Amino acid sequence: MNVLAIQSSGNQTSICAIIKDDIIQYSIKHERKERPNWSEMLLNLGLDSFFTLKEIDIFAYANNSGSYTATRSVAAYLKGIASAIKKPLIVIDTDNIDILCSDEVAKKAMEKYLKSKKNIEVFKPDNANPIYSSIPQYKKVNE
Repeated sequence: MNVLAIQSSGNQTSICAIIKDDIIQYSIKHERKERPNWSEMLLNLGLDSFFTLKEIDIFAYANNSGSYTATRSVAAYLKGIASAIKKPLIVIDTDNIDILCSDEVAKKAMEKYLKSKKNIEVFKPDNANPIYSSIPQYKKVNE
């Protein structure tokens, strides 16, 4: 089974591909408000030289309410890919994004998928939305 997973916190992002028996991981540090170039990260991981996106069986990302912007960015990116190629997208919830690496996200996603008996309906990309433990507080502008 082939898995692609992304974990992103405020200033660090890692991406992992499990391709058959190989686990490949790539990480970068970045400024808190900057989002990494996903295409560049995938190329550094081996996209199009070691694997293709169509060969990926499941996609996954780490969901953390403490890293709101990073989580939404990753979720939107992977929802687009998984929807386009009709593959499952699995959300792995965590309370501490800084200690969960993308390889752990990939392994947990694989376990979750296998426990569901590969039920694709359970992991439709449309349903893989970030979930936040607290209600967001909005600030009114120009008051």
